[in-house]
Amino acid sequence: MLKQLILENWKSFRYAELPLDPLTVVIGTNASGKSNMVEALEFLQRIGRGENIEAALAGDKTLSSIRGGVEWAALKPETKFTLNVLVNGKYTKADYLYTITVETKPHTQLLDESLTLIKHSLNKNEEPYIEKLFQTDNPSSNTPNITVHLYDTNIIKSQEFRRNRSILSQLIGLSMKMVEAINVVSQSLENIFILESIPSKIQNYSPLSDKLESDGSNIAGVLAALTEERKNEVELTLSHYIKYLPERDIKKVWAEPVGRLNTDAMLYCEEEWKPGEMRLIEAKIMSDGTLSFLAILTALLTQPEGSQIVIEEIDNRLHPSRAELLVRILREIGQKRKIDILLTTHNPALLDALGPEIVPFVIVAHRDSETGESKLTLLEDIDNFSKLFASYSLGDMTTKGAIERSLSRNE
Repeated sequence: MLKQLILENWKSFRYAELPLDPLTVVIGTNASGKSNMVEALEFLQRIGRGENIEAALAGDKTLSSIRGGVEWAALKPETKFTLNVLVNGKYTKADYLYTITVETKPHTQLLDESLTLIKHSLNKNEEPYIEKLFQTDNPSSNTPNITVHLYDTNIIKSQEFRRNRSILSQLIGLSMKMVEAINVVSQSLENIFILESIPSKIQNYSPLSDKLESDGSNIAGVLAALTEERKNEVELTLSHYIKYLPERDIKKVWAEPVGRLNTDAMLYCEEEWKPGEMRLIEAKIMSDGTLSFLAILTALLTQPEGSQIVIEEIDNRLHPSRAELLVRILREIGQKRKIDILLTTHNPALLDALGPEIVPFVIVAHRDSETGESKLTLLEDIDNFSKLFASYSLGDMTTKGAIERSLSRNE
């Protein structure tokens, strides 16, 4: 699972560190850099599964472009960016530091990439054991290939790889130690899931599928394609939580195949409009809030365990009175399924529902008033945070602009 993301010359960031915990909350005003931060994780997810580096930024027939494409990927006037991600080891009880540097001009290609094993001693006073697993050579930017040094059981092997994809996605047939490292890091990147639900797309029929789309459009297809036992389990959980959302009582939510070939599916729910009167409702006429809520729930229940789920503006289309319910669901399902959640929000009701215990895991995205560069600051690292917290709730801090004023005075 991911432990930390470090951004260097990425979009609006000169340098920033984002710690990642089981539940991490990023707050900040519009244009503060929240979406740019999320897009760094999206880029890592794409190159982790082997996508072409240029396509991972600019999009292609199957991928949408990351905002700004190649042109705005690096902080201007820079022509390269670096992303570092710290990943928790699965078996070795160690961490892996994965680093990738991409050139955007004059070519869009890999410039540098490495993977390092970090083992921490039980004795806190001892320095961690650090071992390089692979490292690219410093190549000429005009060559299509790049040399990679593989450090395998004290033997250095050098091998040529293509520069249009990440080395991580090209490495195969290595020693057990290297296989474990590659698998753990690759899986952690592939299991990043960015949810930006679009209710109007969820309302349509969707093909059966084993992979949820980032816009939630194929919720019905994913649910209908589950094995019978798993489908019953997921739909019972959906029905359990969704009944607390609307004014009318939703008794049941499910999906089922439709059409002669049973290759598409539709999402349904059963509502009690008044005592004793039940109505069957298709997704086509469900509210946007209900569909957004179902998208969040479905992602939490169907993504692989160990995933990093990212939800931008999680409270969109949800009434503030449901904030406490949403927070409870995130915590319950996230903990049960070992899923880490990163969310961004402006909603003061949601922030207050998170409670004071969330404070160590709240990060503020903001812009430097002199340079215009985005920064990430832990909420409790703000100089006068104790005074702020004594005067305001977390929600009030955001609505009254107290956090931004404090950051501005600190610059």
